[in-house]
Amino acid sequence: MQTRSKLEQKDIESLENPYRSIPAEITSIVDESPNIKTFELDPEEEIEFATGEFIQLSVPGLGEAPFTPSSSPNATDKIEVTIMEAGEVTGKLHRMEEGETVGVRGPYGKGYPLDEMEGRDVLVVGGGVGLAPLRSLLYMLTAQPDNFGKISLKYGARTPDHLIYKDQLEDWGSSVSEIDLELTVDEGDEDWEGNVGVVTNLLENLEVDTEKGVAVVCGPPIMMKFTTQSLLDHFESSDIYLSMEKNMSCGFGMCGHCQLGKYYVCKDGPVFTHDQVKDIPDLWE
Repeated sequence: MQTRSKLEQKDIESLENPYRSIPAEITSIVDESPNIKTFELDPEEEIEFATGEFIQLSVPGLGEAPFTPSSSPNATDKIEVTIMEAGEVTGKLHRMEEGETVGVRGPYGKGYPLDEMEGRDVLVVGGGVGLAPLRSLLYMLTAQPDNFGKISLKYGARTPDHLIYKDQLEDWGSSVSEIDLELTVDEGDEDWEGNVGVVTNLLENLEVDTEKGVAVVCGPPIMMKFTTQSLLDHFESSDIYLSMEKNMSCGFGMCGHCQLGKYYVCKDGPVFTHDQVKDIPDLWE
């Protein structure tokens, strides 16, 4: 089921220029929250990626940064990336407009193992902008719902205004959705009628088969740390998948900037099981 990347790691050395970026026009920009935007990109060449893999997105003359596409791998003519403003490159991207051009190279790394999830319940836990790569996964899970068990999404953000994909969350929370959705915010407002508190509060009474199911987590490091600790009360370490973030620069495991213990996130990840990384010192720093 997993869509195969055009750029295989074993082929890196044979490429004439592995750093070549494909020009991509920004065709749509959606304001998701006060500091998060989703960009729809139309690359000059078709780019195939597997859910959970990442791309390097470049701003000409400034630099590049890694992002995991938030769109479905089944839609290869366009790519969506959801970006939080957090530095020079992301700040420039947030000031760009529709019709401008960026560069895309990749995809790189290893994504979510859909084959391992077949026939099993899937618990997805996201925090803030961490829902972006999980959205791509959810697209793939719901595209063939008969291949999977129950799909449960627990998602939290700082405030209701910081929840991303608000229209889609409404669809996912409907009675006809294949996704069992539960939301929470750290701080509510006068219009918020849902849960208030950290996302780990939603993990106390799970309605998925934790013995045969899998869990997938993505969000800020502190959220992932405490979410993983909570999930270990229910799931095996090898059944918890983590989308790890590091300074992924070259994409080939050559520069060493994204080293995580014995692994390089850009080629061995960014998706790891907890069992793979649990013994790495200062994992969440």
